[in-house]
Amino acid sequence: MTLIQVREAGPAVHVHLSAEDARRLAASEIVEVRPGPTGGRWSVRAGNKVGAARIGEVELHIEPKVPIARLLFLVGYARNPKGWRNENVALTDEKGLVPALAAALWRQTDRALRPGLLQGYQVTDETSPILRGRLRETAQLSRRAGLALPLEIRHDEYTVDIPENRILATAVDRMLAVPGIGAESRRMLRHLAGRFVGVTRLRAGLPAPMWRPSRLNDRLVVALRLAELVLAGASVEAGRGGVVSNAFLLDMWRVYEDFLSVALREAIEPVHGGTVSFQAHQHLDEARQLDLRPDILWRDASGGVGAVVDAKYKADAARGDAYQMLAYCIAYQLSRGHLVYVSGDHPPVRHLVRNAGIEIVCHALDLEAAPVDLLAQVRVLSETIIDSGAASTVALR
Repeated sequence: MTLIQVREAGPAVHVHLSAEDARRLAASEIVEVRPGPTGGRWSVRAGNKVGAARIGEVELHIEPKVPIARLLFLVGYARNPKGWRNENVALTDEKGLVPALAAALWRQTDRALRPGLLQGYQVTDETSPILRGRLRETAQLSRRAGLALPLEIRHDEYTVDIPENRILATAVDRMLAVPGIGAESRRMLRHLAGRFVGVTRLRAGLPAPMWRPSRLNDRLVVALRLAELVLAGASVEAGRGGVVSNAFLLDMWRVYEDFLSVALREAIEPVHGGTVSFQAHQHLDEARQLDLRPDILWRDASGGVGAVVDAKYKADAARGDAYQMLAYCIAYQLSRGHLVYVSGDHPPVRHLVRNAGIEIVCHALDLEAAPVDLLAQVRVLSETIIDSGAASTVALR
């Protein structure tokens, strides 16, 4: 097994690989693979994914450029604004994203299960010689026409096989298969897996079941959010022909976009009113063939569009970003649009578009700042966006 360790946005590493391993690695589209300076050596560079994966005979570890604790703060804040973002997920002793997440998962799950597995009522359909619950008349007539027994029934069963436990059990199982977790985490995850007796594991590729935070499952919320993160980042295959197994991979652009969207909504709506929507659908042309989906759209209390914002994790296509924002401004009849980059990738700058009277404002967020400082940056950004929105009420006509 060949171990490759790369860093997001870091320099390429040169490693010895067989031609077949290099082909599989390139086909996975997780990293960029090119021939190296000498025969048998290949240049491997990370893209926008972070995590760990096993691809053929290669074990790949991709570390994020932001601190691990900060990354999980971003993810937690974005996935559930009132959930686990302020919890201590015990990351201080772990180095690397996957070991940190594995440790956080088993510690939070172990804490959540100390009183025992949560039980709840689950609707069950089954065939029975006695009537329990109620008779499923349609099923009885179609399957047992003319027969008194058995009965097709539906009843509520008090069981541990509920959505919350299914999510936790499946996440524990999948994390056990991911390369790069520590010995203690592997031992504790195995122990936890044995506690979910009678709990159905989720099938790979299917969405996780729905659940709602409540007084009954409050002790599970933090563990559930981490488990959902594991399930969302787990893959069985990726790319066009590269088989990827036992993987946990996060798209950093999506993490950043989700965080900024939710954080801005929380900063804007309670103070300025109106509504903040994500990925609103609009068209650029009269024939409605050119789709537009800005990341963040603010409508004021009257329903008018006051601001449009796009989150940009990297500035690789800064010109294209500006053209895209120009299209948004024209479609929504705004004289100003906002692009929000990660600090260091794009400097704050303003572009005044010739002959259009439209200004494109580029902002920057420092993701390495402490959480309280990062959210303060978002609040300042929200004020800037709303103030500029008020200044651009003279719409393009």
